[in-house]
Amino acid sequence: MTTTTALLTDHYELTMLRAALADGTAHHQAVFEAFARRLPDGRRYGVVAGLGRVVEAIRDLRFDAEQVAWLLDTGVVDRRTADFLAGYRFTGSIDAYREGEIYFPHSPVLTVSGTFAECVVLETLILSILNHDTAIASAAARMVSAARGRTLLEMGSRRTHEQAAVAAARAAYLVGFDATSNLQAGFRYGVPTRGTAAHAFTLGHTDEPAAFASQVAALGTGTTLLVDTYDTAQGIRHAVAAAGPELGAVRIDSGDLADEARRARALLDELGATTTRIAVTSDLDEHSIAELADAPVDTYGAGTRLVGGSGHPTAGMVYKLVAVADEAGPLAPLRPVAKKAASKGSVGGRKVAYRALDHDGYATQEVVVVRHLPGAPEAGLGRALQVAVVRGGHVVHEPTLDEIRAHHRGAKAELTALDLSLAPGAPRLVADPTPLSHLIGATA
Repeated sequence: MTTTTALLTDHYELTMLRAALADGTAHHQAVFEAFARRLPDGRRYGVVAGLGRVVEAIRDLRFDAEQVAWLLDTGVVDRRTADFLAGYRFTGSIDAYREGEIYFPHSPVLTVSGTFAECVVLETLILSILNHDTAIASAAARMVSAARGRTLLEMGSRRTHEQAAVAAARAAYLVGFDATSNLQAGFRYGVPTRGTAAHAFTLGHTDEPAAFASQVAALGTGTTLLVDTYDTAQGIRHAVAAAGPELGAVRIDSGDLADEARRARALLDELGATTTRIAVTSDLDEHSIAELADAPVDTYGAGTRLVGGSGHPTAGMVYKLVAVADEAGPLAPLRPVAKKAASKGSVGGRKVAYRALDHDGYATQEVVVVRHLPGAPEAGLGRALQVAVVRGGHVVHEPTLDEIRAHHRGAKAELTALDLSLAPGAPRLVADPTPLSHLIGATA
């Protein structure tokens, strides 16, 4: 079975390519940008995720002989296009916001430069990854804020597509979740994994004490016992009887979680299990986690709501041509282009972004500069947001997960309490693309 990402795309990408090869536009230099016109309703900021997976997918993008033959047989492409695809390799450049970076409406999250042909082929692949992973990371970051330093576990594998589950676990970990239940995410990306038992384990034994005794014998007293299969209070008594006061944790998956947690804490303390932690699960999102802030909960497990982006399963990013040359050749001048349709207009020209900070380190402005060609950073505009990711088809930016997590913490620390509020509200910062000449004139 092939592992190439070549056909994870839309039909019209290749029909555009076919026409562009026929008229010569395919070989003109071009710049495409991925950005979101708006954030999901009520959200005040978003978090970029998926860049590492985008790079992986582009590196694996090869049209094999079987795929090219199928495209020819079905009439999707002609012979000239088939020959181009058979030798396709991305040789251009990519600049992007780092994974874990904060973004706002119109932030130029990712910029792809190269020939029109090699850039246009990437549209669907890039958007499918960015839209999914960014949606998960943006929701997960809000859950991290709501958890206020308590442990967060991602456990949504059974509530989404099997491959989306792996990507979701990675995205959640990047913004501060502590671990995932998904073993493939652990194997492929190094995300820490955790898990003990479900209700089926308890039901599969003659009674609850037998189930708990079996689990403790196999996993040790530090395990987490699921205590709400029958009666939660009795389950806690059975759990402490099986593991003793050194029981690691109990998990509650039903009922009014705040009330259940309070009763569980009182009972555990009464039984001498004062260090036993309490974990809660059951369709948690940032709002229900926030409502549990005063409850004696140590660990939250988020699944269904997390892998659905907490009600917003896509980040709404688009991939638009913003500059193109009128002739072939690497040095041909680029002409800015922009869509003008009502409610979907864009700004032409390549963008470079900076985040202005006040004396206390809080973000005050998303400065987006329109430039037709890349160059040295403009002095004094703030922290540069884009980094070089690919140059000449070669990856030059491959941070570790720990480095991404650290960058996210730093970027999120630049947000104010108002930005981080879970209450519905508009983003305080909005990228407003400005021609460099205008910006220099305004600040001179």
